[in-house]
Amino acid sequence: RRQKPSSPEHKRDLGAHGGALSVSRNDTRSFFNFSQLVLSAGHLRSPPVLKHSKITYFEVEILDVQSKKQICIVDKVPPSSTLLDVKHKFHKACPQWYPSRVGLQLERNGPYLKDSINIQTLAVSSIITLYFTDLGQQVGWTTFFLTEYTGPLLIYLLFYIRLSTIYDQVESTKNFRHPVVHLACFCHCLHYIRHLLETLFVHKFSGGHTPLKNMIKGCAFYWGFTSWIAYYINHPRYTPPSFGHRQVSFAALAFLMCEAGNHFINVTLAHQNHSGSKACFPSPTYNPFTWLFLLVSCPNYTYEVGSWISFTVMTQTLPVGIFAFLMVIQMSLWAQKKHKLYLKRFYPEVRRKAAMIPIIF
Repeated sequence: RRQKPSSPEHKRDLGAHGGALSVSRNDTRSFFNFSQLVLSAGHLRSPPVLKHSKITYFEVEILDVQSKKQICIVDKVPPSSTLLDVKHKFHKACPQWYPSRVGLQLERNGPYLKDSINIQTLAVSSIITLYFTDLGQQVGWTTFFLTEYTGPLLIYLLFYIRLSTIYDQVESTKNFRHPVVHLACFCHCLHYIRHLLETLFVHKFSGGHTPLKNMIKGCAFYWGFTSWIAYYINHPRYTPPSFGHRQVSFAALAFLMCEAGNHFINVTLAHQNHSGSKACFPSPTYNPFTWLFLLVSCPNYTYEVGSWISFTVMTQTLPVGIFAFLMVIQMSLWAQKKHKLYLKRFYPEVRRKAAMIPIIF
């Protein structure tokens, strides 16, 4: 029996057949168009996972600064690594050299590179060549200053109690001690106690380490002069200053003012970058001891020299005068060196200031 073309089953079959044909033709056209688009656009982009998986590593070749012989190669150094990371990897390869005693240079006669330098800033290619120098045994700056300042404090007290092995016991008990001897002991101990406390709680050391031989030189200088100074001031035959009580009083007052000024300047320098993100030269505050920043760029050295000059006038002793003269020379050299750094960083604010003493330095 023939079905009529208008029956619903027939229409449904024709619709399904025609729909299948139209879908297949549309798929063919879309695939053809897509292939033409790919051919005209070029290569497909790689997935982002593959792109980020390829990291460029550096190889650091370390040569001896004297013989130019290769010591080792530190491989697979990420671009984000610092020079301190390279020193730690170098220490693993060569355990006899600790990171603190490793000095690395880009050139044989160049300066030593800082530990905070990013290794990527030194790279010209994937291989970086550095020259190694053994800096010797190192000590921390805190240990350096604690050792240097503890010695004079204890040495002076040994001379102050007049040990029988140093002075004649008969003369020590017979002769009367002038009050300036006790005052000098108080001022001397106060000076080095302030240094010790500032080393522990005020100063911030950025270098990290210094050679052991520098600590030996500093201790020999301070400890030796302290022994010479304390021997004369605490001697049973010590004579008081020429102008008596007036000279001692004015000199002691100047000494205490210089000690206070030195402390407040060190506190100001330690907190100079806490006011904002941008570094700026410390400006005077309501504290009168900080007003010296208006005249000099290194007032802490000015106060340090003032303390020893005042101590010389108060005791009127030749060893103290020689020590104060050497301190003036040393402090002026340090102040001029720091003043040059300040001129590079804070030129408009420092250009009219002196380094340590107005007009002279």
